[in-house]
Amino acid sequence: MTGPVLIVDDSLTVRMDLQEALEAAGLTCVARATIESARAAIATGAFVAVLLDVLLPDGDGIELLRELRADPATADLPVLMLSTEAEVSDRVRGMRTGADDYVGKPYDRGYVVSRVEELLRRRRSAAADARPLVLVIDDSATFREHFRQTLRGAGYRVLLAPTGEDGLRSVAAARPDAVVVDAHLPDIDGMAVIRRLKLDAALRRTPCLLLTAADSAHFEVVALEAGADMFLNKGEPVAVILSRLEAMLRAVGPTATAGPELSSLFGPKRVLAVDDSPSYLQELGARIRQNGYEVILASSGEEALTLLAAQHVDCVLLDLIMPGISGQDACRRIKNTLAWRDIPLIMLTSCEDSDTMVSAFNAGADDYIVKSSDFELIHARLRAQIRRKYFEDENRRVGEELAEKAREAVEARAAQRLAQTRAALSAELERANKELEAFSYSVSHDLQAPLRTITAFGDILARDHAATLDADGAYLLGAIRGAAGRMGQLIEDLLRLAKVSRGEIGREPVDLSALVAEIAAGLRERDAGREVVFDIQEGVTAACDRQLVRAALENLLGNAWKYSSRKPRATIAFSAAGPGDDGEATIYTVRDDGAGFDPTQVDRIFAPFQRLHSATEFEGTGVGLATTQRIIHRHGGRIWAEGAVGEGAAFHFTLHSPLGAEASEAPAETPAA
Repeated sequence: MTGPVLIVDDSLTVRMDLQEALEAAGLTCVARATIESARAAIATGAFVAVLLDVLLPDGDGIELLRELRADPATADLPVLMLSTEAEVSDRVRGMRTGADDYVGKPYDRGYVVSRVEELLRRRRSAAADARPLVLVIDDSATFREHFRQTLRGAGYRVLLAPTGEDGLRSVAAARPDAVVVDAHLPDIDGMAVIRRLKLDAALRRTPCLLLTAADSAHFEVVALEAGADMFLNKGEPVAVILSRLEAMLRAVGPTATAGPELSSLFGPKRVLAVDDSPSYLQELGARIRQNGYEVILASSGEEALTLLAAQHVDCVLLDLIMPGISGQDACRRIKNTLAWRDIPLIMLTSCEDSDTMVSAFNAGADDYIVKSSDFELIHARLRAQIRRKYFEDENRRVGEELAEKAREAVEARAAQRLAQTRAALSAELERANKELEAFSYSVSHDLQAPLRTITAFGDILARDHAATLDADGAYLLGAIRGAAGRMGQLIEDLLRLAKVSRGEIGREPVDLSALVAEIAAGLRERDAGREVVFDIQEGVTAACDRQLVRAALENLLGNAWKYSSRKPRATIAFSAAGPGDDGEATIYTVRDDGAGFDPTQVDRIFAPFQRLHSATEFEGTGVGLATTQRIIHRHGGRIWAEGAVGEGAAFHFTLHSPLGAEASEAPAETPAA
């Protein structure tokens, strides 16, 4: 990701201060004082982020933010708002309008730089600049600049930090591929920086190269024991330093740093301070801000809850006694809100009695500090609570990862056993199905001979002896002949069902529109007295087995004809849709406006001998749709139905799997659409 950061602020001091801080971290900047000049800069240049003041001479910075979010070209541009801390409403308005972050004035320079670096890291895509990013921590401006030019010449991207604390914040925000740190720094030494970094779950795999002007074997041992991956003397030739850096990166590999989903203990932290005393609140905020925190100030419990709803914080310092919502009530509300309950909360009060302390802890406070305590103690307690929360989150994350891995292992073993069982069962089921089909075919075939005898004798009785039968005898003979006819139809359906499961299927180009028209003509001939409109889409073709698909269409169109028979004027339609650009197969549909069916019974519709209407309503054996489903499955397709009582029915089917992949001959039942 390349391009400058746009700074928009009417204060020359602020613009120069932020520009100096960001450029020291390796970022380029463009500074503007008004909304109009900022608009002009945005129109002509590509920026990677914007630092935007709220109060500007020619307008409201939040309105400019609204314009940026409305323009597709800048909708995703990271925007960090700046404003005086006293304007709580501006902070809430800015966050709700779409600011990525909001920092109050006065600000901590290191915090602002860390937030900008983190926003840029989150936005950086995998396809962006793939050159390794190296953070150089050294208090010598001359060495930093010289080393930056050297590393850039060798193909690295470079960030700079003058102190150990600034360096830790930069590591947390930018997640560099490697850290080069001087052993001697003005605040904490290089070995302490490395020790802290290696204790951070999000950063511990970041390779560290420790540099020093000392030349001592003992010093190197101490450095390596502190966690440094390599140790070098500053007096070594540049080529040696670069080769060691390259070797260190190569040894650690491309996955050294943790992903952005892991937070770092050294990342920028935000504290919400709540107190109804303006003087104490300002002093508290100033003291905490000196330690590198972003501080949000609220003068009441109501303001505190409003701010929490608009922006995340890492810790809350809450006065116990306040007008309106008291500290205890605010504490209870925070701890009873799911999104806030894990935020560390420290209660501040001027009361030193034990009863007050107990009541504060009972309200849910994580710690309790008397206001008379010095600010160093407050800072230490604050840091301890943030550190406790970080390690609790880390332990929870590790526990969740272990539980997820255990669950995946159990699921993998279960899936393996299931696959094996399905392979013990699939073969057995295939064998049983073949035996059942053979048995069904054999039995159905063998039943035809005695049934033909029954039918023939019944016909002889009806023809030659009708005069000698009384009314009861004639009725019984009619019942026998009717039952024999139904049984004959059932045997034919069973034989047809068995037949479609046997033998090979062929594929040839078939004009389905013409086939449907032929079947429709046959239906009209058999029942010329009906008024039925056939709406047949022209030009529908498919590569399929002509005879099998004809049988399927005869079943579907025959059902549509049968179940629409009680309408004075019925409509039966045949259409096709697709194929789609996403590889979905063509969907063919036979639709009627007849009796329909109860959609809650749709799972029964393709099962053999299952009928959704009684024989007195509509004749049939309940085998036709089972046969149709078998034909469709043998083509590698699927079939499903939809309908409603009195509103007709639609049967949709395909004749091959998506992307042309052939399905097995007996796929699982397809649920209704």
